[in-house]
Amino acid sequence: MKNVVIIGAGPAGLTAAVELLKDKDEYNVTILEGSDVIGGISQTVRYNGNRMDIGGHRFFSKSEEVMNWWSSLMPVQRADAFDDKVLGREKPLEKGGPDPEKDDVVMLVRDRVSRIYYNKHFFDYPISMKPETIKNMGFATTVKAGFSYLKSCVFKKPETNLENFYINRFGKVLYSMFFEGYTEKLWGRHPSEISADWGAQRVKGLSVRAILKDMFTKVFGKKKDPKEVETSLIEQFWYPKYGPGQLWELAAQKVEENGGRILMNHSVERIVCEGKKVKAVSCRTPDGDRSFEADIFISTMPVKDLVMDMEGDEPCEKIRKIAEGLPYRDFVTVGLLVNKLNLKNQTGRKTLGDIVPDCWIYVQDKGVKLGRIQIFNNWSPYLVKDPENTVWIGLEYFCAEGDDFWNMSDEQCVAFAEGELVKMGVISSGEVLDSHRERIKKAYPAYFDTYKHFDRMISFLNKYENLFCIGRNGQHRYNNMDHSMLTAIYAARSIKNGNADKSDIWNVNTEKEYHEQKSE
Repeated sequence: MKNVVIIGAGPAGLTAAVELLKDKDEYNVTILEGSDVIGGISQTVRYNGNRMDIGGHRFFSKSEEVMNWWSSLMPVQRADAFDDKVLGREKPLEKGGPDPEKDDVVMLVRDRVSRIYYNKHFFDYPISMKPETIKNMGFATTVKAGFSYLKSCVFKKPETNLENFYINRFGKVLYSMFFEGYTEKLWGRHPSEISADWGAQRVKGLSVRAILKDMFTKVFGKKKDPKEVETSLIEQFWYPKYGPGQLWELAAQKVEENGGRILMNHSVERIVCEGKKVKAVSCRTPDGDRSFEADIFISTMPVKDLVMDMEGDEPCEKIRKIAEGLPYRDFVTVGLLVNKLNLKNQTGRKTLGDIVPDCWIYVQDKGVKLGRIQIFNNWSPYLVKDPENTVWIGLEYFCAEGDDFWNMSDEQCVAFAEGELVKMGVISSGEVLDSHRERIKKAYPAYFDTYKHFDRMISFLNKYENLFCIGRNGQHRYNNMDHSMLTAIYAARSIKNGNADKSDIWNVNTEKEYHEQKSE
């Protein structure tokens, strides 16, 4: 049997373990997880009977393989019995399907609704061409935006940065209104300082043209192929009954049932290299340092830490400088439990408690630090202890570890977040019933500073024959969950096939079309 050590028990690490253990007589798999929770940033945080999803995780992919992977762990319920019962709708469960009121292990189908808060008005996300949009923007601004977009169609800017990437797709006016401020909040840098690679991965084919095409498709009733729909334009997604962490906890159980080991609180701090191979890793644990030798190593730890922790055949000074300069954004979520929101549901969609139906509200207002508002009731009512009488929301802030916001006490941070919601008119003063704060380090790999030399880093990492870098932090790539899983699936295939070429793994989510479509 070959010994495999996987660093990290997030989506990528767990997916790799599950895939390898399909041949459990061939591989002895050990996962080293530095924290005491499963799922990484896809964990579900439990607090006083309520649950928090860190950052929001829509279970949707253009890869059938990934969709089948999820549904093999959790059956999909295509009618939400909880909502139907409360709202009095006559909508029977699918024949033979699971009942979410009786079954805990179930994936719900949820409606995707996200809007932008800008200049004290709400706009669809992505921006639509509805009369309400024109009314909120104002006729003059709408005309300017239209001519600005037409200009961008004729005079294309070189896509040397993220600002030009957005302007080429939306025009200068819409970019300034709906992308510039939020992007600067997210990354702490102006879009003109950020590589266009981020837009190519996260926005892909989204543009005014794509939005108009989607709108006309709806008007004329043409059925859309899910593989042709931009991810930002999907209307439904799957979601585990008790949040994303529930699925990854099931994946962890599957790993252990098939003979794999998951060692919690094992933080990798040394990577011992010899020649063209990784020989061992050393961990800090509650019981002292432990060392693990293996034939194969799969890493989901941040590239910066991986390279800086290498010893034996150490990286050259140039590679170390690239690693040391790789930037990240850290993340804070403040959960607030309130009686109600001051936002009226004027969408025509029925919701439990008649709250606004949004999963996320993107806050473009430059007058507040807040980036997004999650409404957990709308992701799954089972995340909320009393969804009929309370609203459980998550306020998302982007910051840097060690800055003033990160270093606030829990009480200071909650008071700050509550004050911003009151200023925005989302809640009234004194409405908060309970609160909880979560801080996540290195949540978002960033695309500036030494990232411009990352191709050299890939070449360096690839020289280690038995090292496979996967996942968001493992590849320093702002992947969605399904892309991180695909890097793990491809890595497992390469290992099983004895394939030393890792280009398929690195190429996931690097082209305009999803990489996985090429293999299906």
